[in-house]
Amino acid sequence: MIYYIEHPSPVGSLLIAATEAGVCGVYFEEHKHFKGKEGWQMAVPSSRPAQLLAQTATQLDEYFAGKRTTFDVPLDLAGTDFQRSVWAELSSIPFGKSVSYAQHAQRLGNAKALRAVGSAIGKNPVSIIVPCHRVIGSSGAVTGYAGGLERKRFLLALEGTAVK
Repeated sequence: MIYYIEHPSPVGSLLIAATEAGVCGVYFEEHKHFKGKEGWQMAVPSSRPAQLLAQTATQLDEYFAGKRTTFDVPLDLAGTDFQRSVWAELSSIPFGKSVSYAQHAQRLGNAKALRAVGSAIGKNPVSIIVPCHRVIGSSGAVTGYAGGLERKRFLLALEGTAVK
């Protein structure tokens, strides 16, 4: 079962989702790859998912306030092995840094898989926590973001990352 809360943020309302095992989603309003919350339910107070959701909301608030650069909530990510490997590598991009899509593919050991890597990045279910916003175009331009380019620019600026 997936449980959720809606949480305000400087980039609009966030839908945060969790299972008993961990956080499984952080979605923006009008998120490109969000399939909807059909079958989900609001978190039951004092349950493990409710505690995970509250912890995640607190960590996101700390991030937006400039008091947090990494997240340590447990994750429960549904995806292919390839997608999970791409998302795991995203988590190694430090706060305030960026890499290009091509560099990210190289970091995964397959520079020729650029399109597949880009597709997997776009389907990252836990925006901000797994920092897909830190991947930019080879020219340094802000490109591709399921939450919208303005949100990506905001997150990069919040982290002090200079982009075109």
